[in-house]
Amino acid sequence: MQVTVVGAGIAGVACARALAVAGVTVRVLERAHVCGGRMATKRYGGRHADIGAGYFTASSPRFSEVAERWREAGLARPWTSTMAVHSPSGWSTTTGPQRWAAPGGLRSLVEDLADGLDVRTGHLVEWVDAGPRVDGVPADAVVLAMPGPQAVRLVDPGLSQTTQAAMGHAWLPSMVATLRFDERAWDFAGAFVNEHPVLTTLFDDGSRRGDGAPVLVAHTTSEFADQFVADAGAAADDIESAVRELLGLPAALSVDVHRWTFARPAEPGAARFHYGPERVGIAGDAWGHPKVETAWLSGTLLAEAILTDLT
Repeated sequence: MQVTVVGAGIAGVACARALAVAGVTVRVLERAHVCGGRMATKRYGGRHADIGAGYFTASSPRFSEVAERWREAGLARPWTSTMAVHSPSGWSTTTGPQRWAAPGGLRSLVEDLADGLDVRTGHLVEWVDAGPRVDGVPADAVVLAMPGPQAVRLVDPGLSQTTQAAMGHAWLPSMVATLRFDERAWDFAGAFVNEHPVLTTLFDDGSRRGDGAPVLVAHTTSEFADQFVADAGAAADDIESAVRELLGLPAALSVDVHRWTFARPAEPGAARFHYGPERVGIAGDAWGHPKVETAWLSGTLLAEAILTDLT
């Protein structure tokens, strides 16, 4: 059996890993030059910062085993169960599930899962059609591990079930700003920001990475991100002003902004993945509540459905 996975985020790599363990020949095609998808880690000023997912949680037994293996390998660590909360009435705290972070950045966890797999980065896929085939190359099954709007661009409309599934989720954008300060002048690991015109979450990147660097990563509302489609950098001043006003901070030493067009699904999906008689599957964090764990489970469970179908 031969399966082609398009997309090397955690859903795609988890799917490929499960298939490879079962003896399937798998190739993973990724248009970027690194694995990770929205578990992204980017270098600014000589230091890496997490600019995609803020953390991960592990509630299912299967993903908890993966998290524990990462912990034992020194790749991930329990980070915090307490988040600050800002609302129009002021500041408070909330205690929830244990949140995990990665000293080497969350992308390092996807790279760990991808170790030993046939992953081809810098590979732009243009077309998926019946067969199924990827750019004319046949496979026994194809996995599209990406947001639905990106999948729609690749899929031949003749694959009607796949097209319908890809169009089933609406997605929201976000801007993510990495702000470097002269010193750490806040007392939280992370903060939820409610009912704010610009901000939704703030993360102390020095805390979650464990190096103590005075770096904040700010995520914005989708409404704010909608204003900056062509030039992400144009949002830097507004985001910095919002962070400084909220926390009473001096000017940042630097502000770098990344825009995610498909940052998160608007609503949780009802199913874990899509797979049908066209033998083209779709996996990711839209298939359930949008979390890292959801994406891993989606890819893993899709792999099991493919194995059942093909064997």
